[in-house]
Amino acid sequence: MKRFLMSLSMLAGVAVIAVAPLHAETAKSGTADILVKSTASWNGKPYAPYASGTPELTVLKLTIAPKAALPWHKHPYPNAGYVLEGALTIQDKESGVHKTFHAGEAFTESVDDAHRGVAGDEKTVVLLVYAGIKGQPTSVPLPGQQKEY
Repeated sequence: MKRFLMSLSMLAGVAVIAVAPLHAETAKSGTADILVKSTASWNGKPYAPYASGTPELTVLKLTIAPKAALPWHKHPYPNAGYVLEGALTIQDKESGVHKTFHAGEAFTESVDDAHRGVAGDEKTVVLLVYAGIKGQPTSVPLPGQQKEY
């Protein structure tokens, strides 16, 4: 009888644990901080309508050595970045305009404008989110330049 009561007690405990997650459904919603929301890139150029095709999202973490400059390139579709570590200066090739973003700052990248990123004095780590089209590259190097990543 003692074994039966012990087994029954353990079974009741398992039942309580199995039901417990149901209470999680009544929890409050999360909170969100909008880091960047824009209809234009960091240099003020408005985004054009999307091309047709199957949407493809790409999220990547890009690490750049201290004081290194990425090759000149263009992006065919909108994307946004968030600096996790260090600082990133984005340079527009045609106009020479540049802007620096530090750890904790978000930015929107230019579309079809030749540009590059340059790391600061420390390693720079950037989280990038591309809203592209399936089968199309997220970054296109200028002639004679290496790939960005």
